[in-house]
Amino acid sequence: MKKELKLVIDWSLVDKDDYLLAMERSPIKDIEIKHILRQALTDRIDDREIYMKGIDHSYFYEGYAVYKAEEL
Repeated sequence: MKKELKLVIDWSLVDKDDYLLAMERSPIKDIEIKHILRQALTDRIDDREIYMKGIDHSYFYEGYAVYKAEEL
């Protein structure tokens, strides 16, 4: 997406529970997950903070919240 569309997802704008529920339903109906992710698109493709927050949210969604990338 970054290269082709010049957009990235700002994961801080994606609610964990909404995302996980939409992911569960996506094999049957993917419109919900598409809508959630489309709403979180940003053109701040070179913003380091967006990138690092994406890593933090990835760990948070997996249940890990001990460290934050910005603190390392």
